[in-house]
Amino acid sequence: MSMVKLQPAPFFASKNRAFWNLQLAGWGGYFLLRSVVAIANDQPLDLLVVLLVTTITGFTITLILSVVYRQLIDRQPIVTWGGTAIVLTIGVLVHSTIEAWLQGIYQGSLTETSFAQRLIGLSFIPLALLGGWSALYYAINYFLRVEEQTDRLQRLEAQATAAQLAMLRYQLNPHFLFNTLNSISTLVLLKQTEPANAMLTRLSGFLRHTLVAEPGSKVTLVQEIETLQLYLDIERMRFEERLRTQFDIEDAALHARLPAMLLQPLVENAIKYAVSPQEEGARIALTGRVVGQRLRITVEDTGPGAVLGGKNRPIPSSVPPRPGQPVSTGVGLVNIQNRLAQGYGANHVFETRSEPGGGFTVLIEIPYEPAEGAANSPPSSLPPTYETASTPEPETADNVINLNAPHPPKNPQNVIGKS
Repeated sequence: MSMVKLQPAPFFASKNRAFWNLQLAGWGGYFLLRSVVAIANDQPLDLLVVLLVTTITGFTITLILSVVYRQLIDRQPIVTWGGTAIVLTIGVLVHSTIEAWLQGIYQGSLTETSFAQRLIGLSFIPLALLGGWSALYYAINYFLRVEEQTDRLQRLEAQATAAQLAMLRYQLNPHFLFNTLNSISTLVLLKQTEPANAMLTRLSGFLRHTLVAEPGSKVTLVQEIETLQLYLDIERMRFEERLRTQFDIEDAALHARLPAMLLQPLVENAIKYAVSPQEEGARIALTGRVVGQRLRITVEDTGPGAVLGGKNRPIPSSVPPRPGQPVSTGVGLVNIQNRLAQGYGANHVFETRSEPGGGFTVLIEIPYEPAEGAANSPPSSLPPTYETASTPEPETADNVINLNAPHPPKNPQNVIGKS
């Protein structure tokens, strides 16, 4: 199962290293600032020793605070903030006491203030300093925890999406196998052993080709049509001349990426509802176009279309089908629609159209994603099984790709569902 690789913020890739970098930078800046102020006020250089000792004191106190805060951060809010207030008060008193004692030693008999006065006067700087350090410590740690939870949520969502895509992909296999094995069984019952053996051979080749692709992966349109050709080779063993296909793919669309095994269920659906019910069979046309930054794919058939229970509405499932009408399993088109929703969200179009005089069209539109190196590939790098023609016959051409044919406009009326 594919997973999204989530990278932490570069600075916080190593929390331990980030902590020490911030400690050294912060307290180094504090010492530098107070030294500059002392020198600017013409203070003796001996005062720098006092400032250095107080800086080391603050650095050491914050190390102790970090250990305590690490134990408090996961507790109940009242415990966390109450404990923080108590520990912070103790830290401020310790820092102020040491600085007041050092100031007394440094000034000696020149000072007229008592120790208590110096303690109170010097407590404001440690209070602001250690209080700001504590706020920054909690802010950074809460930010990192929120970031970790967000990354974990994204990872879980990606795994859930991949799992659902895999489920939808694996749902196609028994659906396709059931239809194909049923055809092979029919050939065996008719004692047509050679076509049955040929179909089994092609079935094994098709399954070998499709099972290699990872569920949820993407392939180019050329690769997808190669897989589709393997499937059509199997179906032609059954329908022969009744199954006619036409491919009309633009150069730019050849290397566009799309979900693997996206087209086979659409063609299978067309064979089931267009080719199979009609004695003369039907033509299935696949068109690929790049419109702006979108890849537009249509799969059309010349079958009887969809059965309507009313205007623009499919017949309800409670209404029995007409005699000879194939019974829908609800797998094909619904599966494709779900896969598109999982892969592209709202950034896709999936429409089914049925014309009044017959025929059925499935329209898919997804973001255009060219394959890597597609710009350097020749525009007509088609699979060897394809034949390129500029003017294919619409009803008789089999496996024809017309790269330059104009795309006829479609009538968007009668939008319905079919499965």
